[in-house]
Amino acid sequence: MRILHIALGGCLKAPPVDYGLTEDTGGHIAYVLGAAMAQAKLDQVTGVDIVTRGFADLELGPAYGKTIEEVCPKLRILRLRTTNDIYLDKDALNAEIPAITEAFCQMLDGLGYRPDVIHAHFSDAAAIARAAFEKFAIPWIYTPHSLALEKADCDPASQRVSDELAAIRTAHGIIVSSRDEAERQLMAYDPDAAGRIHRISPGVALTPPQGPDKGRRLIAPFLRDLHKPIVLAVARPVKKKNLAALVRAFGESPTLRDTANLVVLAGLRKSLCDGPDEQVAVHQDLMGLIDQYDLWGSVALPKRHTAADVRSLYDLAAIDGVFGNPAWHEPFGLTVVEAAQAGVPVVATRNGGPSSIIGDIGYGALVDPRNPADLAQRLLDLLNDPEREQRCADAGAKACQLYQWKQWASESVCVYRDISTRRAKAHRKVSRVLACDVDGTLTGDRRSAAAFGKWSSRREDTCVLVATGRSISEARRVIAAWDLPCPDILVTSVGSEIWRCDGWGDYRLCRSYADRISKGWHQEDIAKVIAGLGLTSQPMHDQRRWKLSYFGSVADSRRVSQTLTHQGLAARVVHSHGNLIDVLPSNAGKAAAITFEAERLGLTLADCIAAGDSGNDLDMLSACGAAILPANARDGIADLLRGKAFQSRHRYAAGVLDGLAAIYGATERSAVRHA
Repeated sequence: MRILHIALGGCLKAPPVDYGLTEDTGGHIAYVLGAAMAQAKLDQVTGVDIVTRGFADLELGPAYGKTIEEVCPKLRILRLRTTNDIYLDKDALNAEIPAITEAFCQMLDGLGYRPDVIHAHFSDAAAIARAAFEKFAIPWIYTPHSLALEKADCDPASQRVSDELAAIRTAHGIIVSSRDEAERQLMAYDPDAAGRIHRISPGVALTPPQGPDKGRRLIAPFLRDLHKPIVLAVARPVKKKNLAALVRAFGESPTLRDTANLVVLAGLRKSLCDGPDEQVAVHQDLMGLIDQYDLWGSVALPKRHTAADVRSLYDLAAIDGVFGNPAWHEPFGLTVVEAAQAGVPVVATRNGGPSSIIGDIGYGALVDPRNPADLAQRLLDLLNDPEREQRCADAGAKACQLYQWKQWASESVCVYRDISTRRAKAHRKVSRVLACDVDGTLTGDRRSAAAFGKWSSRREDTCVLVATGRSISEARRVIAAWDLPCPDILVTSVGSEIWRCDGWGDYRLCRSYADRISKGWHQEDIAKVIAGLGLTSQPMHDQRRWKLSYFGSVADSRRVSQTLTHQGLAARVVHSHGNLIDVLPSNAGKAAAITFEAERLGLTLADCIAAGDSGNDLDMLSACGAAILPANARDGIADLLRGKAFQSRHRYAAGVLDGLAAIYGATERSAVRHA
């Protein structure tokens, strides 16, 4: 496989990269380089090219004028040149896109090969990839990195929003890093894009430990008491990073000021007056606040730093400090992962990717970036945590395990392979539908999951349908992580959405089913009524167009159902996993979705087999002609289905296969109905 990335903005070159050299030279460059270098190491990858924009700027350095730059075996950077030869920031790049597109298509003509896939980073690169697809039929992937609608001052009618929407709607696949991106940020643009979204945790290429001494020497000239712990922040000098909140937190909290020093690495600068307007404004704002709160001697704001300096400061913070990221919104949170991997506890914005990261690694704090007092308190909590050493060690180990470029490369190449050949699904006559839950039913044991995959690939007479409480993007992530075959049909979000595999490895929402369950679904009215009951909502990314989700007990779910009935609002309330409540349209659910698909295939529920392990599987287990429960079934469903379901002595997919052996071993159709 040959892969081509397009990333136009910032100063992209072979490592080491001068991050912060310009305001557009940030985390996306670390992402592109880390991704491409890991892909180049895969045996199935023949070569990887990164296409970026070349320019001449003596102050930025000569590297950016090279037409070709070798990075490592099987990886090179190719630079496009147009008649405009100066460095351009992200906004100025827009006017140059037509010329860059023409240069890119000429480059493709002269490469001597066609890439199997193009991976576009940001919407400007997506416009070029779309033009290349129209001319050369090369499928393309889009990674947005940062979306305009997340900015507080964004105009929804702006050209950038329009460009991002076009990229989201036309890409053959979309790869993002966090659940917040997949299930909230992108949904604000186009909810129907969910079937083309893949969430793959990126790697973080943390440099080797440097020890704390180099970092101490960098910040020593700024600080009165160098023995205090440090609160460390590393971010580009742009307003959305909200670095000023850290200065305000110190200024307004005498306890924090007495406890720690603040160290801010905010890009590279010559002076307070030189550089792009936003960079100058951020630095001047920080200096003004330091002066306003009289924090001289308590805050270090170095003009320049190297990658070794950053790592050394991580090592210093790991001793007794903490890392702070109070961004207004953080699409992913590269520095959050870096800090955790280095053994530093993290306080980060609750808006965006850090919520997923902190949840994944199991330690840290999330804050409202508008509240300096809350930020100060959370920083103090972690500075004074008596168990921080062990908790940081555990979180660091998880961060190293979860965020690896090797794993990202393998998963991304699987996505590329799915879209690189447009496939038309051959219509086949099936006599049965097998509907399986995922978590705890097909997952849990890798050997039996692999055996189920082999079984399903052999059964031409059976339509395998996955029915899950997860969203479409999360369901695909789990299926990929467990090496399970992608089903033809995905019933997601507790049976409120049906997605069918179609075309370039993507899934398309079934509009007919959506129209059916939308009748009588008054989501806003239902949400208002439930708000009065005092239940805690599940996170925003768990809320869907036809599903509202809360935390609560069985008694709470009954109270919700009774209250909605009393208010004359039709809805279906499903309780599962001990503390999860899902509220759906009255005619939605896993059983309803399976019925819909069975009718489309000319079958009935009597021809369907269901396998599941929890309360949100109960309706399909009860409705289908045959039901299978693995030994790990919970929520009391074994008792509720006693005499109806095949109850296996085996757990997970082994239990499903056990039940299938009993069902398919029968010679008469009635055996399926009464197993």
